[in-house]
Amino acid sequence: MKHIKEFSKQADSYDANSNIQKRVSTYLLSKVTSSPKKILDLGCGTGDINRKIDWKYTKFIGVDSAYGMCEKHPKSLAISVLNSNFEDKIFQKDILNKAPFDLVISSSALQWADDIEKLIKFTSLLTQNIAFAIFTCNTFKDIYNISGLEIFLPDKKELLKITKKYFNITHETKRYRLEFNDNMSMFRYIKKSGISGGERRLTVAQTKKIIKNYPLTYLEFEVLFVYTK
Repeated sequence: MKHIKEFSKQADSYDANSNIQKRVSTYLLSKVTSSPKKILDLGCGTGDINRKIDWKYTKFIGVDSAYGMCEKHPKSLAISVLNSNFEDKIFQKDILNKAPFDLVISSSALQWADDIEKLIKFTSLLTQNIAFAIFTCNTFKDIYNISGLEIFLPDKKELLKITKKYFNITHETKRYRLEFNDNMSMFRYIKKSGISGGERRLTVAQTKKIIKNYPLTYLEFEVLFVYTK
């Protein structure tokens, strides 16, 4: 998860530039039809999920590898925030001791996992109930085609195959479109929103090529929602 430093650097502007992620988290929470009391949020960021929960809970644990994000997350007697990589063995050993959870939720974070199957398998030791929103490889597809940059986001079919091995899920795919006035505004958004991560940045030459040749006035995003009922 080498994008961590980039997310920490963008923490101050993240909330203002994460329109798509906020729409995604709102929709994901609408699929949580129970009122879980003990919740684990993987990739909690600045606390978007936590702020949107409209039911009473007894314990909420948020974990995020970006320190700057954790600093902005709400905290209280019922809310704990851990600055950790959720694939880290020490973290996993510690969180396993706190299991079981009524719900493990993750919005716009699991696509950064180094080994997503291993992570989902581990999650099955923590809970029977999940709600995940994961950006798929069709996000920014046109940008990758133009730049020649290797697509690194996970494939939807593979994600479903993995998740179904460990959970009895319902799933759906939603596509989002975000319009821009010009290509420069578009790429400022990409940098500040966090969706593109930090370890696979475009070179200066690739960036100039896309700004010049990108034919659309919008960015397209594809998000896979998986959740238990």
